[in-house]
Formats: sequence, structure tokens, C-alpha cells
Amino acid sequence: MSDISGRDNFGFFLPITTRWMDNDLYGHVNNVTYYSYFDTVANTYLIEEGGLDIHNGDTIGFVVNSQCNYHSAIAYPDQLEGALRVNRLGNSSVEYGIGIFKAGEEKPSATGTFTHVFVMRDTQRPTPIPDKIRAALEKLAV
Repeated sequence: MSDISGRDNFGFFLPITTRWMDNDLYGHVNNVTYYSYFDTVANTYLIEEGGLDIHNGDTIGFVVNSQCNYHSAIAYPDQLEGALRVNRLGNSSVEYGIGIFKAGEEKPSATGTFTHVFVMRDTQRPTPIPDKIRAALEKLAV
């Protein structure tokens, strides 16, 4: 992710409530939990803004790549905001840029990328991103 300087680099924000179980033995949110936050932010946007039908739609998104950089610790009961942008939009794939912010803070606690390849549910073969989803993703393109 080229710029982690702040909130103005993202177009969609989603409140995230940390849970007791998110903390690890060291007293902060465990590294694997961030990927759950990433998944939640991206899929909430696809469902709400792109009309993705996760239960019955012909097209679904498979995660094919993800990575995370940690900048500062978060812990339960922190209130968070997940932020989303589109770094790259291809024919059947999209790379998201994601930031995890403590509520009200300008700098993210974590940043990363998350790549979906859209496939046909029945064949699990790549397919062009549906028009409504593409239009929603284009709104977040940087």
C-alpha cells in the first residue's frame, strides 16, 4: 500500500467492535484477527454497495492473496474503523487497500491488501466482475 498517511486515502469506512476473544495472551488483538477484519470490510462493501449475493448469486469472490502491516497495537475493548479503497481493478480481480484505524485516529494501526478473484459459483472458474459490483468498486479506485 503506497500511502498510509491517513483517512483521506480511503473511500469507505465500517465500524468494527473488538471482541474479548480477539485479544491474545500478550493482551492485544492477535495478528490473524486482522484478516477477519479485512474480509468483513471488503465483503460488507460488496454486499451493501455492489449487490453481491453471497448465498444465491452466480458470481462469488475468492481470496487469492492478502497481506498485513502492523503499525500500532490494538486491544479489546478498542472501537475500530475498517477503511477500504481499490488499488487495482482488473477484468475478474480486484486488489483492495485496507486500513484498520482506532476510532477517531488519523493514522492506521494496520494496513494491508486483499485480493478477490470473481468466479462462477458452479464452475469456480474466473468470470468478469459483474457490472453493478464493478461500478461500486470504481467509486473506491485510487
